[in-house]
Amino acid sequence: MGGHGLATNGTWLDLVQEEALEPDLPICDTHHHLWDHRKGRVHKRYLMDALQKDLQTGHNIVSSVFIECSAMYRADGPEEFKPVGEVEFVNGIAAMAASGLYGKTRVAAAIMGYAELQNGSRVRALLEAQLAVAPERFRGIRRTGAWDADPRISRASKPGLYLDNAFREGFAELGPLGLVFEAVVRHPQLAEVVDLARSFPDTRIVLNHLGGVAGIGAYAGKREEIFIEWRKCIALLATCPNIVIKLGGINMDYSGFGWHENPKPPTSQALCDATARYYETAIESFGPDRAIFESNFPVDKISCSYAVLWNAFKRMTKDYSANERALLFHDTAARVYRL
Repeated sequence: MGGHGLATNGTWLDLVQEEALEPDLPICDTHHHLWDHRKGRVHKRYLMDALQKDLQTGHNIVSSVFIECSAMYRADGPEEFKPVGEVEFVNGIAAMAASGLYGKTRVAAAIMGYAELQNGSRVRALLEAQLAVAPERFRGIRRTGAWDADPRISRASKPGLYLDNAFREGFAELGPLGLVFEAVVRHPQLAEVVDLARSFPDTRIVLNHLGGVAGIGAYAGKREEIFIEWRKCIALLATCPNIVIKLGGINMDYSGFGWHENPKPPTSQALCDATARYYETAIESFGPDRAIFESNFPVDKISCSYAVLWNAFKRMTKDYSANERALLFHDTAARVYRL
């Protein structure tokens, strides 16, 4: 059964069924996608129906944050403005959800789009266009700087993007518009995020996926030494008051836990046993007022179901106070994304 594809792993995920723990706990899922990607014969689809199937598995997901994924770009018009199509598309989905016809979750209550910041100060026109099509929901952009020599791990075209002068000229346009920046790196580049945050102390940066711990390729078999180095970086990142950390995204294949190769998916307890120390380290460093849980669905779906994932998060935090858990699961996200 190992090595199944994301589009066909529903049967595999169904091998582990769990009732939702603490089904009344209010949650904002701060990171999910919506897409209809077609490339040759490959068709990946995760739209409202698929999302709702995950949302309605017993957890109290009251709101969510959409994160850019190159979906529904405009086919026509200037190249630079094509990403406006994604914000328009998701704003329509959000309006559907706000009707109440699709369940209680305010899907995409905040929308994070895409902008090529290497275009420098002229990126402001694109940011303003995105704000114009979704003024109630557009909250900022994500631009990945996740570079690695291994193409299975890399998501950026060149190293050192966040240190690039043209990129920073574009980045400087976010703060004056009150926009948030979602940062994506792999753990060897975490110092770049520190440098960026210190250079722009008035711009909020949300670090995705616990800082992108890699565990395959050149990083395979080095989990303990990488953890020690990562932990030092997390402590340094936490000294920047404008950084918020997302707790999740560690179940992607590049993290090297290999869940998707097993005969059965992990239980929430198994996820806890393998990964809790990453979450605990991040929460201890940043505090619950600067840490937010994310599903990273459907990407993390390669490893576990939505119900199991949120059960794992609840197990990890069972000894935290009610106030701390309220912050981690909902209230900090509501503040960060102005929900």
